[in-house]
Amino acid sequence: MSQKRGKFLFILYFFHAIVSYCGENTVMLQGFHWGSCNISPWWNVLSSKASEISKAQIDIVWFPPSQDSLSDEGYLPRKLYVQDSKYGTMNQLQSAINSMHSYGIKVLADVVLNHRVGVKDWADFKEPDWNLDACTKDDEYKKCSGNYDTGKPYEAARDIDHTQKYVRDSLKQWLLWLRNSIGYDGWRYDYAMGFAPQFFIEYNDYTSPLFSVAEIWDDLDINNIDSHRQKLCDWMDATKGKIKVFDFTTKGVLQYAIYTGEYWRLSDRQGKPSGLIGWWPSNAVTFIDNHDTAARQGSLSHRSWPFPSSQLMQGYAYILTHPGIPCIFWPHFFDSGLKEEIIKLIQIRKKYNLNSNSNVYIITATTNLYAANIDNKIIVKIGSGNWSPDSSWKLVLSGNNYAIWSK
Repeated sequence: MSQKRGKFLFILYFFHAIVSYCGENTVMLQGFHWGSCNISPWWNVLSSKASEISKAQIDIVWFPPSQDSLSDEGYLPRKLYVQDSKYGTMNQLQSAINSMHSYGIKVLADVVLNHRVGVKDWADFKEPDWNLDACTKDDEYKKCSGNYDTGKPYEAARDIDHTQKYVRDSLKQWLLWLRNSIGYDGWRYDYAMGFAPQFFIEYNDYTSPLFSVAEIWDDLDINNIDSHRQKLCDWMDATKGKIKVFDFTTKGVLQYAIYTGEYWRLSDRQGKPSGLIGWWPSNAVTFIDNHDTAARQGSLSHRSWPFPSSQLMQGYAYILTHPGIPCIFWPHFFDSGLKEEIIKLIQIRKKYNLNSNSNVYIITATTNLYAANIDNKIIVKIGSGNWSPDSSWKLVLSGNNYAIWSK
């Protein structure tokens, strides 16, 4: 099988020394979970945690959607310029952003550009005001009169027609307003498969975010991982490598390996990590769970794809030592009793400058055991198998089915 990977991969490696703020050993935190909208005002919770987040050496916090929404969680946007939501008021939002900024933490807005709902009707779009040609003609609402959708449909709301110039101009002005007036530093693009990548480039170039990452969540065939991560690379190629993506391949393979004990799956046929981090690590945002994949309030939703809860630290030992840009999930950090252990892993990442382009030499990947040398600075082992390196390596951290050594 030929491996296309990313056309811009060699460029990214060549310019490795010329990196932006968000390169190198940046660590992210998802600043909410699915039920955060029920803890009002959530923006005040974020404000109160800014100092603690800073002390943990976390660089970026991803906020939930802040605009007015039909759904409490924010993913059915209604009036875009109204920034009062179930998470709190606009003033509380700006206070939370300012609190983060006061500690040098950057803030990402969760922007939903693919779809929108009307105020009183299916498609009476207000603030900004759009016509019926703003939604695609193949939308479920038959009065929509725009062009055909350029991506996958979204049934819960009206699919926006991004081929309409006035719609794109309207969205660009809104994003710029979020940066300049509200204070956001960058974007997390929701449901990025919903319309063509070319429009993401336009929005990204116009607003010049300090960091941007897209959600490309596609079905994973565990026995055909190359196809899955190739789709991620294809999307990034189409956006000229300017926008990072969440590494759903790494999440899927890692949790499957831990569930089954098939740790050999963590090494591909070339001896590299099996996820996107094996092909395009500098553009891969790795994670264990997010608001969609995690179990919700003790039950599973139709989208849930949870990491094994008893083995979370194995997952964090992996993503916080490996290349890519690791993103920590709020409940794991604040609500699971794992905060201090996760902080120790972050400290190791920072101390040894383990970063998005770190080199991985996989020592062993077999049943119940995976071990890898990262940048010849640390060795990490996960799994229940008994293994340790030679005596020149000193144990610096260990926990439930994981261990880390340094020279």
